[in-house]
Amino acid sequence: MSGLAHKLIYLYYCPQMSALAELIAATCSSIVLGEIQWADFEDGFPNLVIKEVEICRNKDIIFLASFDTSGEIFKQLSVIYEFPRIGIRSFKVVMPFYPTGTMERVEEEGEIATAAALARMLSAIPHSMSGPTQIIIYDIHALQERFYFSDSVIPRLETAIPILKDRIKCIRDLAIVFPDEGAWKRFGTMFDEYPLIICHKIRKGEKRVVKIKEGDPSGKHAVIVDDLVMSGGTLQECKKALFESGASEVSAYVTHGVFPQASWKKFVDAGFSHVWITDSCPQTAKAVAGKAPFEVLSLSQMISNVLCQD
Repeated sequence: MSGLAHKLIYLYYCPQMSALAELIAATCSSIVLGEIQWADFEDGFPNLVIKEVEICRNKDIIFLASFDTSGEIFKQLSVIYEFPRIGIRSFKVVMPFYPTGTMERVEEEGEIATAAALARMLSAIPHSMSGPTQIIIYDIHALQERFYFSDSVIPRLETAIPILKDRIKCIRDLAIVFPDEGAWKRFGTMFDEYPLIICHKIRKGEKRVVKIKEGDPSGKHAVIVDDLVMSGGTLQECKKALFESGASEVSAYVTHGVFPQASWKKFVDAGFSHVWITDSCPQTAKAVAGKAPFEVLSLSQMISNVLCQD
């Protein structure tokens, strides 16, 4: 075996990502879990310590991040900025979900594109000994957000769609549905082997409804595919349109199940055969575990492949 086969990769993580980190480490013997002290001083500010920091020097370091609240951004950026300063060989930050992705542009003066602000913060990560940090993101909401990062870091955009394709490969009479043209443009070429259905949203008074623009779901198990879900209103409207057009079953997949204010509860007993999400949003993944129709598909193997095969 080559010397590269024995190279160790040290994976550090925030507390929210502990379950995913353990799954990633279990898939590859080259990955070693590191430890960070996540505590607070009496005044509420973070008390952070990278344990056994000497083992990091001249090593390949990964940090698994989850910026699920604004307070977590400060804590984790403090850790992320520190790693390159201790003489590590290379650095990758895995951020499965880019949390400000839905606020990526402004339409009137005074609005703030927080996706760009977060990219500027991440672009300030110091270089490791081998050069810029890679920032690995899955199914970012708007592909153009890669251009918000400066040349000081390398944004690496990945997709979790192969996990879904592996899960649905044995389902018969399947059709893939996109809730709008944006989702179709993003994911359409990844499903060439299936009939495709494209929907669009129209406004009726104060309400937006979903109509089928192209394709026929009649007699099909229709699987709606999108990058993320918030309240879930679009998925619900899309399901309604599909059943009205003759679909035999309706399921849904989103890479990022955000579901603020526990809005996932609206999907229990709501007529979906399956609702697949990944563990990119750890709080949601934990909340829906074991609750039909939800099924959590782990990103662990995909992340491990990226980390161990580079």
